[in-house]
Amino acid sequence: MKPFICLFFATIAFAQEQPDPCQSKRKVAEDIKYCDRYYKCVGGAVVSKDCPNGLVFTGSIKGAKSLVDECDYPWRDDYCEGKQLANPPISTEHCDWLYGIFGHESSCTRYWTCWNGTATEQFCIGGLLYNEDTHACDWPQNVEGCQKHPLCREDPNGNVPLGKSCNRYWSCQGGYPRLQRCPATLVFDRETLRCVNPPTADCEAPPPTTAAPEEEEFEEEEEEEEEN
Repeated sequence: MKPFICLFFATIAFAQEQPDPCQSKRKVAEDIKYCDRYYKCVGGAVVSKDCPNGLVFTGSIKGAKSLVDECDYPWRDDYCEGKQLANPPISTEHCDWLYGIFGHESSCTRYWTCWNGTATEQFCIGGLLYNEDTHACDWPQNVEGCQKHPLCREDPNGNVPLGKSCNRYWSCQGGYPRLQRCPATLVFDRETLRCVNPPTADCEAPPPTTAAPEEEEFEEEEEEEEEN
């Protein structure tokens, strides 16, 4: 019985040893304890490396994405399951970590992307809100803990003009906007908030049926609506 016990514990100890990156094809190996640390084989020597603050090691996982070197956002997979972080967060203005995507402090339609501690403000368009769980823009019904969209604050089930557009508008449904377009022969009337026959006070004739506008245009018009 004793030899069996000794063999069992020897196997456990071997399994917990740190992998040698110089023995792998990719010359890289994960740390068995910390998910933001890894090892590379450089000139036959093992070098310890830490991911940029806020990112974790993904390089030894088949098919994993890499944002910087061998590291990526931790929420994209269960990279840290059973592990801990070697480094504490380093925060700057709007950034909980030097690298990451974080919610806006006062708006449900905006968020921050942080790269090496520099925050860039981003906007959710098309009636979407920022989802803290997925770190992306999402349909409002999937976003918990956020107030109704500011575009629909006057009437949760009404229509709202979209910038200076003559045929596109926001249709509020339970407080959340959906982008709509008037039929080809009609224009959106800002007085009645409906699609009507032209002309109106703002639109003389239906706009031509061309390709959908660029995403930046939606973003600018939604930003204008929020400021109003």
